[in-house]
Amino acid sequence: MQIRQVPADHPDAVKLDAEVQLEYAARYDSEGDETVLHPRMFDPPGGIYFLAYDADGRPVATGGWRSQETNDEGYSDGDAEIKRMYVTVEARGLGLARRILARLEESARAAGRTRMVLETGTKQPEAIALYRSSGYTDCPKFGHYRYDPLSVCLAKPLA
Repeated sequence: MQIRQVPADHPDAVKLDAEVQLEYAARYDSEGDETVLHPRMFDPPGGIYFLAYDADGRPVATGGWRSQETNDEGYSDGDAEIKRMYVTVEARGLGLARRILARLEESARAAGRTRMVLETGTKQPEAIALYRSSGYTDCPKFGHYRYDPLSVCLAKPLA
């Protein structure tokens, strides 16, 4: 497996984003994640986006972070918000999510971010288990889904 930094609007990123939206829609009986995202939010130094490719060059996992500062959605200065963590069905169980998470944390720390934050949901127990086993703990809710009872917000200091 090879992990590459790419723009968030790279065709392979767009492809995997469409897949993860279908998964969100199925799990939550919804239209998918309604959080407003623009690809430029993930441009360095204010963010980053990674894709993992298998030995045949197929995109199989993705993840990015974007900078956040204190605002009325509950973020704090120095936050790096994880978005679009996803591993394709055929590549699950290979440790890719954990590898991408480590790269996200390293790059956010190098960019001067002080805390990783993320929002997931109760219908994604695998994600919650990954983050908690990686040192993330519950935090006050933030972001688009902060008032949704299915929302789970987690954070990890980067210092």
